[in-house]
Amino acid sequence: MTISLTWDAVLTWRSRQQWLHRPAEAADPVAVVERLAGVQAQVMSAAEQAVAARRPEPGSGSGSGGEDVRAALRERRLVKTWAARGTLHLLEARQAPAHLALIGAARTWEKGSWQKTFVPLAQLDKLAAAAHEALDGRVLTREELTTAIVEHAGDPGLAEHLASGWGAVLKPLAWQGVLVYGPTADDRRVTFTRPDTFVPGWTGLPDPAEAARVLIPAYLGAYGPASAATFDQWLCRGASRKAALRQWFAGLLADGVLAEVDVEGERLFARAEDLEALAGAADFDAVRLLPAFDQFVLGPGTADARVVPPEHRAKVSRAAGWISPVVAYRGRVAGVWDGTEVTLFDERVPKDGIEAEQRRLQLI
Repeated sequence: MTISLTWDAVLTWRSRQQWLHRPAEAADPVAVVERLAGVQAQVMSAAEQAVAARRPEPGSGSGSGGEDVRAALRERRLVKTWAARGTLHLLEARQAPAHLALIGAARTWEKGSWQKTFVPLAQLDKLAAAAHEALDGRVLTREELTTAIVEHAGDPGLAEHLASGWGAVLKPLAWQGVLVYGPTADDRRVTFTRPDTFVPGWTGLPDPAEAARVLIPAYLGAYGPASAATFDQWLCRGASRKAALRQWFAGLLADGVLAEVDVEGERLFARAEDLEALAGAADFDAVRLLPAFDQFVLGPGTADARVVPPEHRAKVSRAAGWISPVVAYRGRVAGVWDGTEVTLFDERVPKDGIEAEQRRLQLI
């Protein structure tokens, strides 16, 4: 039997699933990253703040979250690399292969438009082989890696593409398991290394179907119930091969890992293990000030009108891909903020809740 749910219940359930109630488990930054199925890290300080926003109150050892996140990266329990939507993410090390395998399954670099803009496929294959050899047990800066690849491939024209701060040519290498970010160099430059010689217990990339059995339930555990199309937009902006996407969801449904639910007339997927909690979702009305690029927004996407009011979307999703810091209330974006300046979309948001968050962040 398909259970029927309201969006109010779903969104408050999601808030708890994303640990906005700051449970004891959130004291471990790696657990937070795993629970959120990755944390966007294009702006590293925002990633650190996203973790801190879910951790226990100050006084219980949570601190700002930044040092603990950096420690987890040094300990290689977290991995930094290009993941969902081609953006830099922090990933839990054991979960990282599934992320990369499933994004890589779209093979976006094989499209003619990509090859025309960047490099032909044959050239990319040479580049990947050169990087694999250069990074064997080594950590190299972008400049060092570029030099090694150009020398190996015998193609000086690759240098311009490799020097790009956006890493367009390096992303397919990440999605094939050739490289991840290494420790930041002493002069603060980024470095790269090979995951199989850097990350303890690295298993290599699984088959996409196996990766889907890891990542789809992980996504739905934080941002469900959701459609396959919404998952695909979160993963790779809708680039997955549609037949494969249908097969992944159908297989999980047939095996009882997923179930279909009705949310105000929409047929969506949820984890079977979450049905009872969804049906009896406890209210959550605490106010949270979340940082830029927070997963609360990125998980469902800014086009989700249930989470981001359409009339205020431009204040949340801004120019050059910037996602504003938001006020989260009852599972929805209820405003944006910058320091002590708060712009509310919903005047029902308790002012004392905002002030409590500002004190927690030492803004007042």
